[in-house]
Amino acid sequence: MAKKQQSRLVPVTILTGFLGSGKTTLLNRILKEQHGHKIAVIENEFGEAGVDNEILIDDREEQIVEMNNGCICCTVRGDLQRILGELKDKRERGKLWFERIIIETTGMADPGPVAQTFFLDEEIRDYYLLDSVITVVDAKHGQKTLDDFREAQEQVGFADRILLSKTDLVSEDEADKLRSRLVHMNPRAPVKKVNFGDAPVDEILDIRGFNLNEVLEIDPEFLENAEHTHDEQVSSFVFRSSAPFNGPALEEFLSGVVRVYGENLLRYKGVLHVLGIAQRVIFQGVQMMASGEMGRTWGRDEKRSSTMVFIGRNLPQDMIMKGLEGSLVRQDPS
Repeated sequence: MAKKQQSRLVPVTILTGFLGSGKTTLLNRILKEQHGHKIAVIENEFGEAGVDNEILIDDREEQIVEMNNGCICCTVRGDLQRILGELKDKRERGKLWFERIIIETTGMADPGPVAQTFFLDEEIRDYYLLDSVITVVDAKHGQKTLDDFREAQEQVGFADRILLSKTDLVSEDEADKLRSRLVHMNPRAPVKKVNFGDAPVDEILDIRGFNLNEVLEIDPEFLENAEHTHDEQVSSFVFRSSAPFNGPALEEFLSGVVRVYGENLLRYKGVLHVLGIAQRVIFQGVQMMASGEMGRTWGRDEKRSSTMVFIGRNLPQDMIMKGLEGSLVRQDPS
């Protein structure tokens, strides 16, 4: 998608995190602080929105409240796709104005279906741009929550950025161990400590984590350096190679992986060196939804290579790594 076209779309941030992680505290600050952004916040459960605000709409399905700072809070009891369509209609008719949307998922929710809304519906896809998934993790209870609940692991796996809350309630060593675990589960998501929802708004907006960008920054040493003693359902691995891919072979292999394991593939993304193509090939997906496009042209003296990261639930890592190796073009030793 061209940058000019993307600039016309309304960016959307998905805010997720387990029960009690601090999502509502963060949202309340966004809804009340004078930060200068016109944000529509969609909650699919009742939060502690202000009580002195003008009610714009009040019906059986949802309630839309205009806040004093120009933000909008929507409480959704019905279908997310429908409320996004209604907000679009009201914005185009001048009844409401907002620059971006933040969607809060329930504490027990898998954010996958919310993210897929922006891939499946053409009208939604042509009006909104899924910017990123932000996951809040409670430093006090995070280790046990990740041990006990698959949903908490999936929230981490989907994240483009992780906010570590309540670090004042644990020792620095405990916080570092949890951070190490989070990095091992999802190496592509930076982890930032926050207290009482004090994350600067500009640090959680316009991340473009779902945008097909040309940079995939993964610490090459993260697997070796991070302590890892947990048997996670959700885990990650990285594939790297300087050899070029055979395009048709790679496409056939990845299509098969997505077809068979798509439900367990939370996020996957790669910057690829493909034989015969002068540009980087940018590939990414969410569960069964995969897409790709051409990135920046490789420089004449630039070392070409491929990096792919897979984050998912009980993935057959050895099989996927061998399949990717088998899709490479090997130089004839003669």
